[in-house]
Amino acid sequence: MKILFICTHNRCRSILSEAITNKIAGGVIDARSAGSQPVGEVHPLSVKYLQQTGYPTDSLKSQSWDEFEDFHADVVITVCDAAAGEACPVWFGKSIKVHWGLADPSKIEGSEEDVKTAFLNTIKIIEQRATKLAKIATQDLDTASLKVALNDLGAQS
Repeated sequence: MKILFICTHNRCRSILSEAITNKIAGGVIDARSAGSQPVGEVHPLSVKYLQQTGYPTDSLKSQSWDEFEDFHADVVITVCDAAAGEACPVWFGKSIKVHWGLADPSKIEGSEEDVKTAFLNTIKIIEQRATKLAKIATQDLDTASLKVALNDLGAQS
C-alpha cells in the first residue's frame, strides 16, 4: 500500500508520520510525505526526536506534493490540525483521502521539556496508528471498507 502524508509545510507532522510508518510498517506500506507549501527543510526538532526514538532520518526532506504525481498513492492522509483552525491542503488525486489531525508539536511554546513532551506524545500517537495501519494494509479490504477503517483509526487518538 502506498501512503502519502500531507500537511501544508511538510516539516513536522507529515515528516514524523512518514519516518515512523516506514519503520513500523515498511514491509507492507511505502509511506512518503509532502506539503502544499513546503518550507524546504525538515524541522530540526523532528529530526532530533525521531533519532532519539530510533527512527532513521537520512532520507527525510521537505518537498512539494507536485513531486508525487507519479507516486500514485493508494491513500492520502492529511495530518494538519483542523481543530486548531489550520487549513488542510486538498488533494485532488484519485486516492482514498482521510484526515488524521495532529497538534503541531513544533508550535508548542514553553520550556524545553514541554516541547520534548509534545514531540514524544505526537510520536507515540503516530506509532500507535502506524502499528494498526500495518494490520489494515494486510487485509484485503474493498475501497469503502478501507476508508472506514482508516477514518476510524484516525479518530481513535
